[in-house]
Amino acid sequence: MSASSYLDEARNAALAFGDSLLGLARPRLRLGVTGLSRSGKTVFTTALIQNLIEGARLPVLKAAAQGRISRVRLVPQPDPEVPRFPYEGHRAALSGPERRWPESTRRISELRVEIDYERAEGWFKGPATLTLDIVDYPGEWLLDLALIGLDYKAWSRQAIADARKPHRRVVAEPWLADLGKRDPAGPADELAAEAASDLFKAYLARLRADPEAVAVTPPGRFLMPGDLEGSPALTFAPLDLGPDTEAVSGTLAGLMAERFEAYKRLVVTPFFRDHFARLDRQIVLVDALAALDAGPPALADLETALGQALAAFQVGRNSFLSSLFAPRIERVLFAATKADHIHHTSHDRLAAVMSHLVARAASRAQGAGARVEAMAFAAVRATREVRIKEGREDLPAIAGVPEAGETVGDELFDGIAEAAIFPGELPERPEAIFDANAPRWQIRAPRFRPPLVVADAGGRTQPPPQIRLDRALEFLIGDKLA
Repeated sequence: MSASSYLDEARNAALAFGDSLLGLARPRLRLGVTGLSRSGKTVFTTALIQNLIEGARLPVLKAAAQGRISRVRLVPQPDPEVPRFPYEGHRAALSGPERRWPESTRRISELRVEIDYERAEGWFKGPATLTLDIVDYPGEWLLDLALIGLDYKAWSRQAIADARKPHRRVVAEPWLADLGKRDPAGPADELAAEAASDLFKAYLARLRADPEAVAVTPPGRFLMPGDLEGSPALTFAPLDLGPDTEAVSGTLAGLMAERFEAYKRLVVTPFFRDHFARLDRQIVLVDALAALDAGPPALADLETALGQALAAFQVGRNSFLSSLFAPRIERVLFAATKADHIHHTSHDRLAAVMSHLVARAASRAQGAGARVEAMAFAAVRATREVRIKEGREDLPAIAGVPEAGETVGDELFDGIAEAAIFPGELPERPEAIFDANAPRWQIRAPRFRPPLVVADAGGRTQPPPQIRLDRALEFLIGDKLA
């Protein structure tokens, strides 16, 4: 281990020890919220906070169902270098007259919530306060952690192999065509590095723009550069290195390799050290319905991405010493979002698909003592269930207001009128999702507007309806409110 690695380990231990000392006086929990593109991270975090603060009915969250939560409040954000999660703005977007979904997560943010409750178990029954720090960050940053264990040559080989897969090759073609013209042993040309990097970033952007794209290829900051935009640390790309070709200093490959290592040092390692290594619980949100629409190749990509995500977590059961110096993530929840886009008769099937996608990775985490679960939910429910006639069939359907410009078949929606839609059904056996000869499991559901929340006679409103948000909360924080 290098000297810098020892210093990082020492710093992580010091941060963890400080967190633990504070936790002795008042219970604390750091919850990480992440997910791949368009999975609903911002909506989940907003709904979680709103439901707790406004005392929504959460029957599966035992502390709420038993009336033991007396007050929930926001308090000042604890980390001065981390942006505050803009809860108030996101809540207003969801419930305001325009009823629009909040902007997607593009950077790390944090919010602290204090929950006053009555202990129901143990020696210390009576009033207590749980400090909940919610850390919201892009899933692309999570997948970047897989780069820590790779060198430039291994990463290049993996990125090129992914781009050459049949379902990616079309969007990758401009970059792959240019790749064949780049000589790794040629001179370390700055303009050549920029041109190759721009084409590779354009390929990543096209992947992400695909409405059915659910997995991404790191580096994640290439599409979210922030104040590093244009810097050498974000100006590199894979090269086609042969088995005997090395990234020698002074060559184009050497320049790319130096910048790849700089990216890990300046971007990936600080994120892991300062934020990721301090998490206690984690939820990973997944738009599994989009992957099902795209077919087996996209589902295989998603399975790989989720396996990499779980491998990045430091999971396991915490002992007293590990909680002081090297805390582990004790619980990880993989949640298939947008359960409101299908009828409840398919919810268990969606959860089974999610479980199947993470099964292999979850078994390793559970072997280390962590709890890993999968479920289907909707943090905000934008539809209601109805039945419609299609010929002689009486079909289970969903009804809601599709976004303006959305289509189903030949029908174009205006963003005002409600529509009832039969979304389709998911396979009975989750294994069938990887069967290339099986029919595509397409879900005929457009993007819906947030639900209209109506005030009661006293002018009071409740948080928007949800599906199993309370179950997610019970898994993630319920034991800390016992």
